[in-house]
Amino acid sequence: MSEDDPYDLDSGPDPATFAAAAPEASMDKDTDAPVYAVGVGPGNPEYLTPRGRRAVREADVVVGFETVVEFVADETDADLLTCGYADEADALAEFGRRVAAGDRGTAVLMGDPNHSGYQFLGKVQRAVERPVRVIPGISSLQIAASRARTPMEDTRFVTLHKSGSLDADLDRLAAAVGERHLLVLPRPFDWMPGDIAEFLVESGADPSLDALVLERLTHDDERITRTTLGDLRDSAGGSGPESTPYSDLSVLAVRAPVDAAD
Repeated sequence: MSEDDPYDLDSGPDPATFAAAAPEASMDKDTDAPVYAVGVGPGNPEYLTPRGRRAVREADVVVGFETVVEFVADETDADLLTCGYADEADALAEFGRRVAAGDRGTAVLMGDPNHSGYQFLGKVQRAVERPVRVIPGISSLQIAASRARTPMEDTRFVTLHKSGSLDADLDRLAAAVGERHLLVLPRPFDWMPGDIAEFLVESGADPSLDALVLERLTHDDERITRTTLGDLRDSAGGSGPESTPYSDLSVLAVRAPVDAAD
């Protein structure tokens, strides 16, 4: 935590709460110059929406995690401010200074900002003194729902891909498993698919429930592992990329029996 980023995710305020505190403010399109928060899709550039592409192309400065900015670097001549977790506060502070000086700013987030990007969205919103407009994107969650045939209205979605306590999110999964389909975004690398499966089975879930681990969706090396919760537990444990057979770009789908999901 730094002076530029004065929150503690365990004690608050969580920047996701800041981002969701109120609806987007009304904007005069003739006088306001918003900052855009763009969902860039699951990584394949064909899933970047035309509106998102235009916001990236017209920006003077683009900020985002390095692995996300790489997906749009060829779409723009803007200055690129890339960061990781260690230096995101510095990158966002510089982004705020550039926007305050009159530059058109766009932040890029993997997938759709409305799924796992709310913490970063809140940080962007606090870094600038202009309206922030979200441009939703296609997410790996939507692709996973298509591959796993888990209709959204019959599915409980939970993202674990965030900082801070996950207790409430895990409780939601335990309450829904077997009754509704689950779509879960794991957290690298302490809550990967095997760890989630172990937690669910220990919480009373049927080990025979169908589970799919959907990795690197829409990429050339997309892979789908079809298994059960019981067998998936075998990969539980560990805290690094070498301790799991699955990519950090994964979605876990746990199918409920069809009669239960109906």
